Amino acid sequence: MVQHSQSDEQEQPLSSVVPGDAEAVLPSLTRPMEKGISLGREIVETLLLVGILYLIINTTTGRFQVRGSSMEPTLHDGQYLVVGKVAYWLHPPERGDVIVFLPPHHPDEDYIKRVIGLPGEQVEIRRGKVFVQGIPLDEPYIGEEGFYSGTWQLGPGEYFVLGDNRQNSSDSHNWGVLPLENIVGKAWLCYWPPEDWGLVGHYSSLASATDEQIE
Repeated sequence: MVQHSQSDEQEQPLSSVVPGDAEAVLPSLTRPMEKGISLGREIVETLLLVGILYLIINTTTGRFQVRGSSMEPTLHDGQYLVVGKVAYWLHPPERGDVIVFLPPHHPDEDYIKRVIGLPGEQVEIRRGKVFVQGIPLDEPYIGEEGFYSGTWQLGPGEYFVLGDNRQNSSDSHNWGVLPLENIVGKAWLCYWPPEDWGLVGHYSSLASATDEQIE
């Protein structure tokens, strides 16, 4: 009797592991696998989100480096700008906007100038002084006026652009009008070098009727 009882006590731990403890052990084995799958899914989701954001940013904005002195004193050689492409999806360029575009005579290059004349307007330059529809422009952003003269009649979808450095700029006064489809976007922000960080200066309304007349 005593020996039989001792045998039962010795066998009981072996039999008790099978039904109950096996079920308790399985979750502890599958938990690391579930964590690994969850981590992998999070990494994939993060990479997809980064990719989508990258595409959105590159579709709606661009980066541009100013080359040369044609936009002095507003912009300087070597500055890096963020250019907003989406701005002109919503409305056409306005007078005073600083824009990046592909010039008709060099469509593989990027230029940056300021919008002076809009579609349907007449632009006249008399010894460097700019008139739009006969009204002289107030241009506080230029350093010196140009030394040239001429008259340009803009058709539908055509713009007249000039550099702020009127005495040293390749622009509409020597290669003609700019088609709307050549415009890349509106210069928005200078982000390098740090000391030049800030928004690019735009002037929404430049034409002002004055008593000044230049013969």
